[in-house]
Amino acid sequence: MAEETIFSKIIRREIPADIVYQDELVTAFRDIAPQAPTHLLIIPNVLIATANDASEAHEQALGRMITVAGKIAKEEGIAEDGYRLIINCNRHGGQEVYHIHMHLVGGRPLGPMLSH
Repeated sequence: MAEETIFSKIIRREIPADIVYQDELVTAFRDIAPQAPTHLLIIPNVLIATANDASEAHEQALGRMITVAGKIAKEEGIAEDGYRLIINCNRHGGQEVYHIHMHLVGGRPLGPMLSH
């Protein structure tokens, strides 16, 4: 089992975060270092360290992350122009917190996916 992370404390509301959505499966909150006008993190409430650790048992929570992203994108006014959903996995993928999380980024043209 992966060790608890700062996200676990955010889910339990033990540390402050700008939470915009929470249900029994997922929590969504604004990134503290936004990379675009809209930048939120959507996380499962159960600790899954990386995408490599996801299993069939996690499918409902992982699917909810996508549907919640669409709901938030509409609420934030970025759904029509578009946005990006990003899940980083492990060190080479740029993962910094080992509790799987999806970045919802938008509010401006985001440019190419990867730089050379």
